[in-house]
Amino acid sequence: MLIYTNKNKSLQNRFIKYVQIDTQSDPLSPTVPSTEKQKNLGRLLVEELLELGIADAHLDEYGYVYATIPSNSDKKVPVICFCSHMDTSPDCSGYNVKPIIHENYQGQDLVLPDDHSVVLKMKEHPDLKDQIGNDIITASGTTLLGADNKAGVAEIMEAAAFLVQNPDFKHGEIKILFTPDEEIGRGVDKADLKKLGADFAYTIDGETLGSIEDETFSADGAVLTVKGVSAHPGFAKGKMESAIKILSDVISALPADCLSPESTEGKEGFIHPVTISGNVEQAEARFILRAFNDEELAANGELLDATVQNIIEDFPNSSYELKISEQYRNMKQVLDKYPQIIEYGIEAIKRTGITPKRQSIRGGTDGSRLSFMGLPCPNIFAGEHAFHGKQEWASVQDMEKAVETIVNIAAIWEERS
Repeated sequence: MLIYTNKNKSLQNRFIKYVQIDTQSDPLSPTVPSTEKQKNLGRLLVEELLELGIADAHLDEYGYVYATIPSNSDKKVPVICFCSHMDTSPDCSGYNVKPIIHENYQGQDLVLPDDHSVVLKMKEHPDLKDQIGNDIITASGTTLLGADNKAGVAEIMEAAAFLVQNPDFKHGEIKILFTPDEEIGRGVDKADLKKLGADFAYTIDGETLGSIEDETFSADGAVLTVKGVSAHPGFAKGKMESAIKILSDVISALPADCLSPESTEGKEGFIHPVTISGNVEQAEARFILRAFNDEELAANGELLDATVQNIIEDFPNSSYELKISEQYRNMKQVLDKYPQIIEYGIEAIKRTGITPKRQSIRGGTDGSRLSFMGLPCPNIFAGEHAFHGKQEWASVQDMEKAVETIVNIAAIWEERS
């Protein structure tokens, strides 16, 4: 069997090119995509796919890239999609990213040149202990890197090039989907699954080498609006009921030793305030609610509501509205019905010579929602680490293994059909 090799450093060259394109999404924007600049990467990807001979590659009006690698098998093989998102997090600047390759890493602290206070230390990034001798890519210290998820984008593109350039490597029909706005929870809002035409999918958006993730949080969003009573501050005694202070009391009353991101791990959920805005008369706080089962998630919402009710009793002339909306659900509920998806993914990882790590995600991926939209979709490692911040890094060698895994998944679905 043919084995993928990173010829002429083509994989890292793709990755470095992609991360230098600013694709930061914007949660406050009502447009789709939320930022027009995401289409800049989409147009480049379409151009590269067309150059490979993938004739139907195109960018749609919403910023999605679709492409098809035709089957070269005489078998009837399920159509498999590989998916990654093009946007980067709003939490940290993605403008003017300056990627740096730290070759032959030997365990030393990595001091980033544009801000010497940004230092990658092995004790703070345990996965670095498995990177001795590998090549680590970081940004320069003033931006995120964008490995989340341009590592996955580069890996899918590299796997596509391999499959096209090696026609004797048997596979069924392969679909490629690159999405916008995943980082703000809208990654598949406008995805056209009928046009995509896939039976099963894999997002390439994971962290540690060898990981395959078939379980995510279930997630809701909550918007709490408080209407207080405004008065001139010089004459406010007995009159003013500050909406800002009411919201502050609510947040302070939520559990701190549990049910918060700072105090939870593993399969523990949380209630997390992410923004607060407004004035004395009216203020708003937005929360994310997370749990691994729907019953616990509902209980978190009820706890938030009960906390607000308890606080608002001390403010008789004020009122509140709490709106809780579904964001995504634990994809395990769907994936357990299709065990072969995980089985083939695990086998594909084994064929690269590494040990698979089946695990859950304290977060979500496009695959969470795709699974419930009728496209079962676990998550495969991409070699990206420390996402959403200036210490983000990726391993070239781990990225190479991700490409191998994608290629192996394509082969295994053909073999088992």
